[in-house]
Amino acid sequence: MTNSSADGVPGDGLDVTGNLTLFQSFSQIPADLWKHQDLLIIQTKVVCAALGCIYLGAHASLRRPPSASPPPKKSKSGKTKKDEDQDDQFVQGLVASDAIMFPIMAGTVLVGLYYLIKWLEDPAIISKIMGIYFSVMSLGSIAKMAADSLHFITGFIFPEVWKSTSGTLYHFDNSRKCLYTLSESGERIYDNSKQSPFPGVLSFVGLTEQRRNTFWELRHLFYEHWTIRIGMHGIGKQKFQVKLNDVLGAFLAIGASILYQTTKSNFLSNVMGYAFSYVGVITLSPTTFTIGSSVLFGLFFYDIYMVFYTPYMVTVATKLDVPIKLVFQSNKQSSMLGLGDIVVPGIFIGLCLRFDHFLHYYRQQKLIPVELETEATSEDGQISTKKETQRIVHKPVYVNPQGQWGNTFWGNSSATPATKAAGFKKTYFTAAMVGYLLAMVMTLAMLLIFKHAQPALLYLVPGVVSAVWITGLVRGELREMWIYTEDGTLDKQDVVVEVDGNGNVIKEIEESKADQDEVKKKDSDAAKALVDKQGEDAADEKSKSSESTKKSRSRTVFVFSIEAPPSPAEVEASS
Repeated sequence: MTNSSADGVPGDGLDVTGNLTLFQSFSQIPADLWKHQDLLIIQTKVVCAALGCIYLGAHASLRRPPSASPPPKKSKSGKTKKDEDQDDQFVQGLVASDAIMFPIMAGTVLVGLYYLIKWLEDPAIISKIMGIYFSVMSLGSIAKMAADSLHFITGFIFPEVWKSTSGTLYHFDNSRKCLYTLSESGERIYDNSKQSPFPGVLSFVGLTEQRRNTFWELRHLFYEHWTIRIGMHGIGKQKFQVKLNDVLGAFLAIGASILYQTTKSNFLSNVMGYAFSYVGVITLSPTTFTIGSSVLFGLFFYDIYMVFYTPYMVTVATKLDVPIKLVFQSNKQSSMLGLGDIVVPGIFIGLCLRFDHFLHYYRQQKLIPVELETEATSEDGQISTKKETQRIVHKPVYVNPQGQWGNTFWGNSSATPATKAAGFKKTYFTAAMVGYLLAMVMTLAMLLIFKHAQPALLYLVPGVVSAVWITGLVRGELREMWIYTEDGTLDKQDVVVEVDGNGNVIKEIEESKADQDEVKKKDSDAAKALVDKQGEDAADEKSKSSESTKKSRSRTVFVFSIEAPPSPAEVEASS
């Protein structure tokens, strides 16, 4: 729900009379906006804030699509394949029934809050309780947004590459504290004359040797992972990796939460609401385009009913001073936008960007001929083996495109494999963003004409959904949109398919009996090797435990440690 007011009175902003026709009212809006430039500025802030949150959240939600195969080795981030597979999973994937349940649950909460406000006759009490609740619950969201913001800034200050005016592409080497270029064969050519840890014009800033070494250490510190170990006897232990920016983001989140409780700052309230929206776009997945469209239209009817036909939405949004909305104010004007008007379309737009990512790798897939043996039993009981040539789908290797803003700025879109991967075509994402922008403009126009709070989803849902499906229709990719899902069923390796005369895939073929037997044999051998290894490990552990018991009867109750990465000097010495 979006609402605009002047001096706190809804709809008292522009002199658009109700006696004019709808067309005349629309034609009068530009002139009236020019007279009331404060309102124009504040509404522009609303639109830009919503678009920016969705844009950044959608890009942060990029994961390995099922059309790409996982990297075979450790990535530069130090994550193992298991860690990356865990990152591929969404916190919450929607199902078809959510199209019905979401409006029911939202309506129940909204009506409950409305009558609670009426019963207490003092919304300040509810605002205080909910403010404390949201302050605690927002810690993770603010920490994530703050950490990602710091990563973004770090990428511009300390990029991995930069391109000189002569066209030479330089790479940074933390261990040698100098820059290098790559030959045509991929061999590193070090340039000891370039020892600045900064890119571009910043590299010409004069630094003493001590300061230069400090900045190289700082660059290394921001890029390397720290290992945090925590454990408690009888409960378990856990190990995870973080970067320095993640730790700084957590401290900023705690500070922002405490400051909000003491000042009730509107700016901090917007920051908390923005963080909720940002993380919501990242972690929620509509799973498929059909489910996403159904959920959006379910909330579309809910929003219309609650704004136009009941006092619930407007009362709760205006009476409660909690971070469930973005509020923008000037000397004479104020405007607010509900977080649902960002998150609900935002998760669908994020799906569009991930679908573009999926198509990027899908178009690179190759069909490789493979001979398969199938066994057939005749009527007399004889087993015959038949060989036939089929096609196996070869998926390209995934390259993580995130965190390449700085490298693209200082280098170019083809500087590294990661920057190339980040430059995939974003057709459906662009269509959805344009649809969202036009729908937001229409929402604000109707708000100014009718001088009444408008259900933003009334315009956003048709604008975004129709833009995406029409794009698929024009491009002839409705089939791809229909079958695309993020529930994990498409994430298969070495899929054998049957193709027609034009090379188009008709259907997938199940594994032959011989392949299944081979897999079973490999699994059996692997299981036997694992049992043997576990037996050896158990014997070693028993031996170590026995020696430890002899030395001491004590046990560790609680462990918390932070392991810092080795410095560049230590890395160079070890190599």
